[in-house]
Amino acid sequence: MARIAGVDLPNKHVEIALTYIYGLGRASAKKICETTGIDPNKKINDLSNEELAELRRVIENDYKVEGRLRTEVALNIKRLMDIGCYRGLRHRRGLPVRGQRTRTNARTRKGKRKTVANKKKAV
Repeated sequence: MARIAGVDLPNKHVEIALTYIYGLGRASAKKICETTGIDPNKKINDLSNEELAELRRVIENDYKVEGRLRTEVALNIKRLMDIGCYRGLRHRRGLPVRGQRTRTNARTRKGKRKTVANKKKAV
């Protein structure tokens, strides 16, 4: 099992296996295959040590992945919260950030429903 950027890659086509690394999608995986000259349809276990080393080198030098990328994203969100902008406040309150409606839906961000008890009307 090949290990690149701290991730064990499954024995799939190179183009697909590279997407298991946080920060790499299909487009960047395809571009990495072109840069290194590796056939994207080749399985990970069929790659030689030189090809794996070349993949590691390209990913390390040209792409921000895994820990470095997660840290950068977290710092960006923290910066928004610190300056108190609208997006930062939405992050702080755990509400949708990109303008989605919250009257219904938004359960992923808001979490499980909290039922509010109904007051009895005075007669």
